[in-house]
Amino acid sequence: MGEQREQSMSNYKVPGMRGPRNRQVEKPKEGVRTLRRLVRYFARERRVVLFLLAVVFVVVAASVYAPRLQSVAIDSISARDFGTLPGTLLMMLAVYAVQSAGTFLQSRESAVLSQRVVKRMREDLFDCVVNLPVSYIDSHSHGDIMSRMTNDVENISNTVSQSLSSLFSGVLTVIGTVAMMLWLCPPLALLSCTTVLLTVTATKFLSGAMRTFYRRRQALLGTLNGTVEEMVGGYRTVVAYGRQEAVVESFDRTADELTRAGIFAEILGGSMGPVMNVINNVGFVIIAAFGGYFAVHGAISIGVISAFIVYAKQFGRPIDEIAQIYGQIQTAVAGAERVFAVIDEEREDKSGDRDMEGAKGVIHFCGVNFSYLPGQQVLHDFDLEVRAGHKIALVGATGSGKTTVVNLLMRFYHADSGEILIDGVNIRDIDCKSLRENTAIVLQDTVLFADTVRNNLKYGRQDATDEEMEEAARMSNCHDMILRLRDGYDTLLAGEGGNLSQGQRQLLAIARAFLAQPRILILDEATSSVDTRTEKRIQDAMMKLMENRTSLIIAHRLSTIRDADYIVVMDRGRIIEAGNHEELIAARGKYYELYMTQFAGSAT
Repeated sequence: MGEQREQSMSNYKVPGMRGPRNRQVEKPKEGVRTLRRLVRYFARERRVVLFLLAVVFVVVAASVYAPRLQSVAIDSISARDFGTLPGTLLMMLAVYAVQSAGTFLQSRESAVLSQRVVKRMREDLFDCVVNLPVSYIDSHSHGDIMSRMTNDVENISNTVSQSLSSLFSGVLTVIGTVAMMLWLCPPLALLSCTTVLLTVTATKFLSGAMRTFYRRRQALLGTLNGTVEEMVGGYRTVVAYGRQEAVVESFDRTADELTRAGIFAEILGGSMGPVMNVINNVGFVIIAAFGGYFAVHGAISIGVISAFIVYAKQFGRPIDEIAQIYGQIQTAVAGAERVFAVIDEEREDKSGDRDMEGAKGVIHFCGVNFSYLPGQQVLHDFDLEVRAGHKIALVGATGSGKTTVVNLLMRFYHADSGEILIDGVNIRDIDCKSLRENTAIVLQDTVLFADTVRNNLKYGRQDATDEEMEEAARMSNCHDMILRLRDGYDTLLAGEGGNLSQGQRQLLAIARAFLAQPRILILDEATSSVDTRTEKRIQDAMMKLMENRTSLIIAHRLSTIRDADYIVVMDRGRIIEAGNHEELIAARGKYYELYMTQFAGSAT
């Protein structure tokens, strides 16, 4: 669907996107705001978070207390006081055992928290995607949307599982270590903490550059996925036109940009660790120089100096860890921004308090104007009345607006002005679910899912019985064809019905529409991709399907609409002729020209 849309939006296509696209460069949100939104997901897992924090607290307490015990043991040895030494050593052993057990629990709970948070986020994202307006899906790269669902969410998962507990323990370790250092020797502690200023300055300088490159890397990854998705989906066309080299060149250009952005991002991310190591080494020098001075003057013992060396390492380790994972955190934040950008998109307007129970199917377009893009109007003051149970055919050149009429009727898009009425009720006042349950579409490009034939036929009506399903298949001339499949109705179809012919897919689509028992039926070029013999079978099935239903038929093959009650000829979004087949032939207008051209065997 979307012939006019494609024409009017053709100037907005970009490489790596399927169909018309109008994707603007994303404006990133602030990292603080994104982190606040991530915290809301953690709030839903309070018990796990609290337990994890408790475990982290125990691990940090053990790691902070162990150097103090080491200091006591060293002082005992120095003073040749061996009476208390065994008890001190046993206490150290117990503390290290608690630290090891807590570290194991910390890793396990981090994994549990990660998977639960990401599960909720993925569910929210998917719920949003399936409720987005059709206009959003039409104007954004399918591959980029998939990348947000997979790559970006997976980056968040990895960060939560690998980095969150490190962040918690790092903060607590810094606080506990500083407290112990101040308790043992305040002057030496203050001198040791002078390196914090250097750490903050270096982190602030590198973080800005890292954030830019990580965000660009994620955006390019989405574009790359879009290119791959487009190439795989249209592989036959690519091969048929010998465009492999052009596709590879386009892919390589995007891949080169991704490589450059990735290299800069990794260089900046990797530089954090070495910079922090240099700063930590400066801290060791300060402890060695001033600690020795204080020890000589009797202010502190040798054991305290040894403890300070361990504490200095402990003080620097969490900062080093944060520096090492900072790149991953930036990737996760950038991915979260992209995920939230989709979640924040406005959902499809499905409002309406009227239903179509007992509807007759009278359709009336009243002065409808519509454009996909501002300044490029597709329908101009469109008026059309369709009586209940009548078959109305829409014909015209590509881009005349035929499919747009269907898009508006299905509420895929909303008219700029004018009204569309069903049984005198504006479709904006009809519940969207009720409207679509009472309307069935059979498209030229049939959509079948990687599931059994049975489930594909029941897709539009889950409560249908097997008897009703088989009757619909018989009425659609595909029952015998289904029985010839390997497992009959339980045959598993490949993606998009790839293990069936085009004609077989069309017959299944008609059977699916038959089973849905719609009041309004839309047939959009349902026979344009099949041979003449198969077309006859499909036409016979379509005639049965259209009985006693209001039907809108879009067709280029005029032989398929000769029996329509009313034929509407469109051109540039306007109705230029209308009547039945005989009347339009007698008028010798545009329809006559189209019909005679096809009758003569020329292309339209």
